[in-house]
Amino acid sequence: MTERYDVAIAGAGPAGAQAARDLGRRGYDVVVLETEAEAEFPRASNKSTGGTFPSMLSSFGIPDDVVMQFTDSVVIESPNEFLRQEQTGAVLDFGAFKQYLVEDGRQQGAEYRFDARVSGPIMEGGDVDGVRYNGSEDIRADIVVDATGPAAPIASELGISDLERDRHAIGVEFEMDGVDLDAPGYADLHDAIMLRLDHEYAPGGYAWVFHTGEDTAKVGICYINNGSYQRYATADRTIDGYLEHWIDTDPRFADATKIEGRQHRGSAHIQPPGGMSTDSFMAIGDTVPSIDPLWGEGIHNGMKSGRAAAVTADQSLTPDEPDTSAEAMAFYGKLWHREVAPRMDSRLRMTDMLYLAPNGRYDRLLSDLNGLDDATLARANKGSWRAIAKLLHVGDIPILARFAKDRLT
Repeated sequence: MTERYDVAIAGAGPAGAQAARDLGRRGYDVVVLETEAEAEFPRASNKSTGGTFPSMLSSFGIPDDVVMQFTDSVVIESPNEFLRQEQTGAVLDFGAFKQYLVEDGRQQGAEYRFDARVSGPIMEGGDVDGVRYNGSEDIRADIVVDATGPAAPIASELGISDLERDRHAIGVEFEMDGVDLDAPGYADLHDAIMLRLDHEYAPGGYAWVFHTGEDTAKVGICYINNGSYQRYATADRTIDGYLEHWIDTDPRFADATKIEGRQHRGSAHIQPPGGMSTDSFMAIGDTVPSIDPLWGEGIHNGMKSGRAAAVTADQSLTPDEPDTSAEAMAFYGKLWHREVAPRMDSRLRMTDMLYLAPNGRYDRLLSDLNGLDDATLARANKGSWRAIAKLLHVGDIPILARFAKDRLT
C-alpha cells in the first residue's frame, strides 16, 4: 500500500528540520526525506559558517551545546579601515546543530528517511499529491514542502523555482588554529564576527573571520558570480585560489594551520523570491531563497521560513474539511514577507550597490560609518534610503549610474 502522511518534507536542513519539529509537536504525521546517508549526515551538507544570533537560539529552543563561541561584536573591515559594533552573536558547529534538529524532530514525532533522494512531485488531478524518491519509490501527502535548497527538484518541476545563474553565490571556508586575533594594525577579533569588504580577496563579495575559541576561527570568502565579480576578479584564480591568497598574504594567518577535515563549501542564490507555493505545496529555506543578501546570514531566516510553513500547514489541515488549495497555501507567502524577510528588496538593492564600489570607496564608507550616530546606522542597516543617502558623495555618481544600468538590463 502507498504510504500517506499529512506533510512530506524534502530536505533536512534548518528550514525543513524546523518545519518537521513544529509539525511533529502539533501531532501531525510528517516525514522528512534526506539525500545523505544517516551515518555520514551532515558531512556533505555542512556548508554554513554557522554565524547567527542568540535570538535565534531562544526563539527555536536551540541548546548552547551546539554553539562553538558566543561573540560580543561585529567588525566590518575594508583594506585600510574597520568599524566595530557591539552586537552579540553565536557561531554554531553547523553539523552538530543539524544533528540536534533531526534528533529533536524525532522526539517530537517526525519520521526521517535518509538515503532518500527526491526527484519530483507526484501529481493527481493537476495538484501535488506526494513525492517520488530513489527513482521509483513514492510517498503521498496532503502537503509537500521542498526544503532542498538550490537543487529544488520539486519546485523546479512545478515551475515555482526561478533561481538566476548570475545571482549564484559560492563560498568556501577553512576552520583554522593558530590565528592571530589581535595583530598590530588590525581590529581585535577576540569574541567577534568579522566581515571584510576587499576585492583583492573576495571580488564582488566579502571575506570573514569568525572567532570560535582560543586561537581558532572560521576563515572564508564568498562572492556572487555577477557583474561586480567579473569587474574585479582575476581571470585565472578560482574561489579556492582567492582564499589561499588571503591566507598567504594576511599576517594574521602567518602561523595558522587548517584543521583537518574542517573545510566547508556551499552555494546559495541572492535574489528576490519568486513563487513560493501552489496547491498543496510550499518552498522554504534556500529553495525560495531566504538568505539575507547583505551579510549572508541564512540560518535564522531559514528557521523562520520553516516555522511559517508549519503554521500554514497547521492552519490548512486543522479544519474538519482541510483546505490545501493554492489560496490557502498563499498564506505562507504573506508570513514570509512579514516575518521572514520583510525588507528583502531594499537589502538586495543595497547589496548590489555595495559590491559595485571599489576598494577605496570601502575605506571611505567605513570612515563615514564610524562617524554616524547609532540610530542612523541602524536605519541604514534596515534599508532606509534616507539614512543611506547620508553616506553618499558626489564621487559616487558613476557607481550609482552603473547600479541603475545593471538594474535595467
